[in-house]
Amino acid sequence: MSGAAGRFLEAAARADLRVDVRHFLEGTRTAEDAARAIGCDVAQIVKSLVFLADEEPILALTSGRNRVDVGRLASVTGSSAVRKATAEEVRAATGYAIGGTPPFGHTRALRSFVDEALMGFDVVWAAAGTPAGVFPLTPDELVRVSGGSVASFVETRSAG
Repeated sequence: MSGAAGRFLEAAARADLRVDVRHFLEGTRTAEDAARAIGCDVAQIVKSLVFLADEEPILALTSGRNRVDVGRLASVTGSSAVRKATAEEVRAATGYAIGGTPPFGHTRALRSFVDEALMGFDVVWAAAGTPAGVFPLTPDELVRVSGGSVASFVETRSAG
């Protein structure tokens, strides 16, 4: 087991969360890859995205169908400026690589925000520490283990 996968399992145990990690050789790095491998709607995939809000790393747990609106995220976080973290900043803040970042168990505590769109599902799927591993959990479990606040911070789509 890789170091990242082991750290994830230890964090899940500390959070009192039983996880059923599924591994896919084809990888689950993107939301579309994960949904295809699992056989679920892409909206059920939890994207664990790190942003810097006034240079403080934060975690935006976003439905795989949605894109973060940095202006709305700034408003939600009370920040004057928000930008997407670089790959190096993601690893420094979480201890995990992009594509495998789980919603909890990071090397430092991160303020977390959960896309309200995820709350409409019975089950959502999140990365389990590696780009090839995912696990199912309920939206309520996602909020609990991430310490996240449910918020509206994604781009709105116009009809048409």
